[in-house]
Amino acid sequence: MYRLFKLFWDYNLPRWSILIIDIIICVFSLTLAFFLRFDFDNIPEADLKNLPYDYAILIAIRSVTFFFSKTYKGVVRYTSSRDAMRIFGIVILGSILMFIANIISLYFVQGYYFIPNSVIIIDTLVTLFLMISSRLAVKAIYFESRNPAKEKMNVIIYGAGEAGIITKRTLDRDAAIKYKVVGFVDDDKEKLGRSLEGAFIYPPEKLAELIKENGIEFVIISILNLSPAKKNEITDVCLANNARVLNVPPVTKWINGELSFNQIRSINIEDLLEREPIKLDNDIISAQLKNKIILITGAAGSIGSELARQCCKFDPAKIYLLDQAESPLHDLELEFSDKFKNVKFEVVMADVRNSERMENVFNTFKPQIVFHAAAYKHVPMMENNPSESILTNVLGTKNTADLATRHNVERFVFVSTDKAVNPTNVMGASKRIAEIYIQSLGKKSNTKFITTRFGNVLGSNGSVIPRFKKQIDTGGPITITDPNITRYFMTIPEASQLVLEAAGMGKGGEIFLFNMGKSIKIVDLARKMIMLSGLKEGKDINIVYTGLRPGEKLYEELLADAENSLPTHHSQILIGKVREYEYEEVKGFIEEIIKCFNTQNNELIVQKMKDLVPEFKSNNSVFQKLD
Repeated sequence: MYRLFKLFWDYNLPRWSILIIDIIICVFSLTLAFFLRFDFDNIPEADLKNLPYDYAILIAIRSVTFFFSKTYKGVVRYTSSRDAMRIFGIVILGSILMFIANIISLYFVQGYYFIPNSVIIIDTLVTLFLMISSRLAVKAIYFESRNPAKEKMNVIIYGAGEAGIITKRTLDRDAAIKYKVVGFVDDDKEKLGRSLEGAFIYPPEKLAELIKENGIEFVIISILNLSPAKKNEITDVCLANNARVLNVPPVTKWINGELSFNQIRSINIEDLLEREPIKLDNDIISAQLKNKIILITGAAGSIGSELARQCCKFDPAKIYLLDQAESPLHDLELEFSDKFKNVKFEVVMADVRNSERMENVFNTFKPQIVFHAAAYKHVPMMENNPSESILTNVLGTKNTADLATRHNVERFVFVSTDKAVNPTNVMGASKRIAEIYIQSLGKKSNTKFITTRFGNVLGSNGSVIPRFKKQIDTGGPITITDPNITRYFMTIPEASQLVLEAAGMGKGGEIFLFNMGKSIKIVDLARKMIMLSGLKEGKDINIVYTGLRPGEKLYEELLADAENSLPTHHSQILIGKVREYEYEEVKGFIEEIIKCFNTQNNELIVQKMKDLVPEFKSNNSVFQKLD
């Protein structure tokens, strides 16, 4: 007996046997319908006489409809709501055919109904109930036998809307052998206390209690447009009670419009650091970019590539993606070929430091808008290699800006950094020098030069978050320079959108500052990432402090001490008022610094930088002696 039972679960029944079982259910349903119609009492003699014909017609109609609809071909143990809907439709169709047969019998054959209409209606309801419930019962028994309830992990779904229902069905369909949905949590008061898909709906304030009482392993956030603040609130409650947090992806990322369990992933730290969506003035941006030829330097980098993606939304005439990094540029080309088939683009391998190559780029492509994102950005690397920071961040910017002026480019948008404010390192100082040059050049140029400054970008190359993720994946330790170090963070799309907005509103000469929100303590960030990974600090993974790196600040700034700022029409963009320089003076100074590259004398180069940027005071660096 056990072997037969095991055989039933381990192997699918032949399709013909499922068809026979369905026909038997239909015969039983018709029999029960007659008994119910006549209160289990005497069935009229005329109806008894017609019973053999009734069964014959029923079996014929049901067999034909089941055969052509292939309802018997589904794997019963994996019956889904779609299978149930198919059965519903086919049973209703068969019943309609029986009504039609009744009408034919009345008017063309016997002169009366071969089967009472009331019996057909009862038969339809009973057939639907038995066929669907029998399949669901087999499915439930199968999953329970494979993994009893006591072995399942308890789950709560946060959000009892449409996405929550889809999530519950996805768990039932794809992962029922592993997870049991204990309930839903939702703040809609009208839903509270009700049952949804067999699980009750609770208020948010009950979340901690539910997690503790039911040993909840996972809380799945299924509200697709939940604010970052609310996500943080939910996550904090879950982490405090040792429950992991999962996130349902946006509908646009569902495979063929259907959610798969494998797409429900752990919530990322990036999701918790996001802010409310930025409201862009699309009219202003579109007026600047539509039908324009756009050149983006550093296009294979984090900001450059996202700028390119954002520009595609505004119907440019063509986008030129310029970078010297071959493999990342190749990857970007493949991405654009797949995702932006209606956008004209071309990748350009070039080095902004090479004036002859860049001259050819401008001569050939004649860009109207330039986004200059090419730069070296890693503080310790540039602290150890000042000559390279001069060559790329200063000379590269000068080359591109000079060509923009010479070729009458309409707008030149320079992507700078908050590290250019009161710089304490070579990288920040080199970016400040580049700012000074293009701002002074703008005074004598027809090109509108616009500078944008922002802080750390989440997920960018070299960002602290990807580094922490790698350290967590390898078992740690997580290394942090100082327990008190803080940073501002912004997502890559957010930073790129604000660059576009600033580019649209700029009249030339401005340095736009972005509202970076609250400064975040890096150690708190690391601890949250540890908890999101389901680990415990000190037990599963350690945090180690390594000391500030050369040139590194404890706290980043967006405005220098002597600067102030002016508001714009956009609440997240300010205009910084900075000291202005005369072009001829700046040009001579910068040309001297660039010439110092050939000496490879780091102290000489840094001293020249400090002469031009007096607020440049080195921190934790060998160049402190020059201050």
